[in-house]
Amino acid sequence: MSSTVLETVTSSVPPTKPIDLTKFPDGFKTSGQHPPVYSQVRPYADFPKVHTGPTVWKADDYRDHPELWTHQFDADEIREISTAADNFIAQDLPLTGISKSNFVLPNLSKRLEALRRDLIDGKGFYLFKGIPVRQWDLRKCATAYMGLGTYLGYFVSQNGRGHVLGHVKDLGEDPTKTDRVRIYRTNARQYFHTDGSDIVGLLCIAKSLSGGESDISSTHHVFNVLQERHPDVVQTLCEPTWYFDRKGELSEGEEQWIRGSIFYLENDRAGDNPRVYARFDPMNVTSLSRFNSGPNAVIPPLSDKQKYAMEIFEKTCAELSLHMILAPGDIQFVSNSHVFHARTAYTDHPPGAVDEDGQPARRRHLMRLWLSAPESEGGWRLPYHDSLEKKRGGIQVNDQPPICPLDAE
Repeated sequence: MSSTVLETVTSSVPPTKPIDLTKFPDGFKTSGQHPPVYSQVRPYADFPKVHTGPTVWKADDYRDHPELWTHQFDADEIREISTAADNFIAQDLPLTGISKSNFVLPNLSKRLEALRRDLIDGKGFYLFKGIPVRQWDLRKCATAYMGLGTYLGYFVSQNGRGHVLGHVKDLGEDPTKTDRVRIYRTNARQYFHTDGSDIVGLLCIAKSLSGGESDISSTHHVFNVLQERHPDVVQTLCEPTWYFDRKGELSEGEEQWIRGSIFYLENDRAGDNPRVYARFDPMNVTSLSRFNSGPNAVIPPLSDKQKYAMEIFEKTCAELSLHMILAPGDIQFVSNSHVFHARTAYTDHPPGAVDEDGQPARRRHLMRLWLSAPESEGGWRLPYHDSLEKKRGGIQVNDQPPICPLDAE
């Protein structure tokens, strides 16, 4: 069955339509989830035995040196961010229309431009500290956060409802219903994965009573270790025989799943050495039983070697990871192209609890951004038909317009 499926599942490129500026006020629409261009998926034999360059790092390089990946906003910087947020809010513009041109940062813009290059082509992660989330209301927090994000990329939709400002919060949904529940809406553990964008950002509004801590690993260090210890696993991860669940978030005429690899090579340009690119969420691989089991199966189930590869992959990422804890006011930015990230399970404060300042304790709440850094503006050369588009990736259902809810819904 599997060979037949591989022959019949093909990439479909949605037709280009004019952008409706009343729906998409910044002039760009999220491209959405797509299969790779299969002719551009390179075989394992083409991959390097050892990955080199600034994207390869070890946790020991940073564990005791937070000054290399952390910046505390000073009073002048907070004032600059606050002024830009107040000016934007005073114009009463939709948050979906925020951009560098209407969120002006005369001084911080230089730091953010340098950070963008480091996120795309360097170590791929950074932590800002000091946004006064307890003094600002959610609208101002969201405005400041999205305004900062516009200097790093274009925000893309994170779900079928068009949320370009996402909220990582436990809404009491059942994490075992993986075919229809997104894990960020629960308090369950998240395994090492990537999100559906070039860069992901998290602003901590409130932290949990316990847990909910962050781990990251260099994709290229993980790749090198796997190549040394388990080349068979790397080969499995490079094969375009994996199926990824779209969990019903699809446009008219699209398949319920996407077939692809976990490791890809960038598209070649003359004289360049292509980098290894990763796209993977194990929760979207293990949730396909409704399609890959029973007499009516339409795609193949996970093979034993795929299950083994996932087990070794998770253990290796955990072994090589850098651990961090986000405090209220922290913003973490991570490149999905070459950094895997995970989250521990967490427990929220019980009703009536107070925090360390004696204030009523809030439930864990992180605002999330998915940001696109397209190939046309120095981003990675990806084997997808939308690699040049401003808002490549993300999740787009038909013509659902972007929205920015200020809290989880």
